[in-house]
Amino acid sequence: QVQLVESGGGLVQPGGSLRLSCAASGIFVASYTMQWYRQAPGDKRDWVATITSGGAADYTNSVRGRFTISRDNAKNTLYLQMNSLKPEDTSVYYCRAYLPGVNYWGQGTQVTVTI
Repeated sequence: QVQLVESGGGLVQPGGSLRLSCAASGIFVASYTMQWYRQAPGDKRDWVATITSGGAADYTNSVRGRFTISRDNAKNTLYLQMNSLKPEDTSVYYCRAYLPGVNYWGQGTQVTVTI
């Protein structure tokens, strides 16, 4: 059984930092395209960042230069380091493991950026 379990969300002030984790079981994160998405209330789920099995990373424009996606193969865990957080980053953040024909999601972790 595949499980993706996000953690690390919370309440932070603008300009602060958080690191999200996505612990995987039942799959190897190194073998999948791993992604972070986010969804604010009333909005659709939007792509945030990707790291491929080869290690290539990409980001949506609004977070490029502030967020860093990475993975620890030994811990089988995906990360999202979020710096210089803004109120508009407030969302539920989800991790996704993807291969053609295969798609797994975590349950999400809430990030709230507010004074």
